[in-house]
Amino acid sequence: QVQLVESGGGLVQPGGSLRLSCAASTSIFSIITMGWYRQAPGKQRELVASITTIGSTNYADSVKGRFTISRDNAKKMVYLQMDSLKPEDTAVYYCNEFPSRRIGFDWGQGTQVTVSS
Repeated sequence: QVQLVESGGGLVQPGGSLRLSCAASTSIFSIITMGWYRQAPGKQRELVASITTIGSTNYADSVKGRFTISRDNAKKMVYLQMDSLKPEDTAVYYCNEFPSRRIGFDWGQGTQVTVSS
């Protein structure tokens, strides 16, 4: 069973920044594509950004130019730098394998991001 532990969320004003971190307890971390996802109240979970093993990135249109995903394979960490935050970014943020989760990659607790004045 892989453990995915997200952290770094909080309450921030519109226009503010947060940096999310995800620690993954898997020996295959360096050879899998990882993604950050989010789920807002009453909505389905959606992909925010993904990063391949060699650092190629992709972003949802809604966050392009504001969010930056990165990874540290040696530390088995994935990060999401979020700038120019908007109220519509409010959600619980999760990390996991992308595009599909193999057996054992259950969802973690996530980290709550609230953007409000």
